[in-house]
Amino acid sequence: MTTQDFAADCLNGRVILVTGATQGIGEQAAWHYARHGATVVLLARNTKRLEALYDAIVAEGLPEPVAIVLDLLKASDEEFNNLAFQLGQSLGRLDGIVHCASHMYALSPLANQTIDEWMNQYRINTVAPFALTRACLPLLKASPDASVLFVGEEHGQQAKAFWGAFGASHAGLGYLTQVAASEWDAFPNLRVNLLTPGSVNSPQRLRTHPGEARCERGELADLMPHFLYWLSAVSRGRSGEIIHLDLRTQTA
Repeated sequence: MTTQDFAADCLNGRVILVTGATQGIGEQAAWHYARHGATVVLLARNTKRLEALYDAIVAEGLPEPVAIVLDLLKASDEEFNNLAFQLGQSLGRLDGIVHCASHMYALSPLANQTIDEWMNQYRINTVAPFALTRACLPLLKASPDASVLFVGEEHGQQAKAFWGAFGASHAGLGYLTQVAASEWDAFPNLRVNLLTPGSVNSPQRLRTHPGEARCERGELADLMPHFLYWLSAVSRGRSGEIIHLDLRTQTA
């Protein structure tokens, strides 16, 4: 699957919210959605990076995005609800959410991990995706075709030493995906899935696997067709799936 498999206007008229939008997978996804016609809601905590990305998308003549500064570690129910309300007021719709934001501390044995480290990683990696999706659910239900995509991490499905809190927090996304899919089964216009990219050349992977050769990782560009697929109409009817990619061999 390549980006050429998707029409340039396959996301025309859609509004897609991307968390962690200023770097790595989130930034690439935001660009690809905009280049295929979507109005992208860029959500991140770094104001300068958000402004730079917003300006770059506008300068390319793509649909004008919306930039939202929000710290997912500290955001409350009220802030998530206000965000959803503002999206409804300003854009009138929401057709998808892509949860790319992720947080981890340094790899360490369980004996060295603290309660705060566990709480903070769960807060960003598991709780925030739930809370944001819950707040935006009325908008998603009103869309004729809405997709929620959680972005997982391979250590959330395969336990490994030193990945404790980070892996456990990502493991929760699989459960969240299947619960949401079951609850939304009565809404054929809604779908929710979990995509685990595997080894890719993202900032987080470079930090956690410094000794890994580039040829041992997939490229972000090769990941983007999958992000287009799950947010476009062609994936309608597929929900509750946990997708594992190995971009080194281009198989799913």
